[in-house]
Amino acid sequence: MIHFFLTPPNDMAYYREEKPHFIKRIIWNFVNATLFRLLVGYKLRYVRNIILRIFGAKIPLYSLVYPSCNIFAPWNLKVGKHSCIGPHTRIYNKAMIIIGDHCVISQGAYMCTASHDIFDTQHSLITAPIIVKDRVWVASDAFIGMGVNLGEGAVVGARGCVFKDVEPWSVVGGNPARFIKKRILKNE
Repeated sequence: MIHFFLTPPNDMAYYREEKPHFIKRIIWNFVNATLFRLLVGYKLRYVRNIILRIFGAKIPLYSLVYPSCNIFAPWNLKVGKHSCIGPHTRIYNKAMIIIGDHCVISQGAYMCTASHDIFDTQHSLITAPIIVKDRVWVASDAFIGMGVNLGEGAVVGARGCVFKDVEPWSVVGGNPARFIKKRILKNE
């Protein structure tokens, strides 16, 4: 019992995190878990994208976001032309995620813009945006960490875990992801 009174103010018992957009997040969570999930099918992508736009996402109507996708904050999402966010993906975007044109974020991929400062006794929240340039493919079950930039035409192999920037037209894979080879398109 004495320990409780001697607890320093930098103890985790005192950790607090700001919750901007708290009410908007509650409403979005409800919509994302219900209505958004029920709008299945390719043709209903327009309706899903309108819902995302209502919540602040910048997305063309003809890009494809699967209904099973879990998006933390649509207002921190920008998707380019003819891009796809696949089924059962997790977009944990406490900071901005920008996905370029003609990109594919495959099923089960996880994009995470937040972590905690391991050098701070409070483990305070830290965030950094993820930028995905044009013509990138993030394969199934890959993890993209905070602050990562995926260069144009890059490929992240299935189950790859990316914690550092990926050069344009590079194929990476593994955990942590390492360079495998250059991507050279056959018809260009």
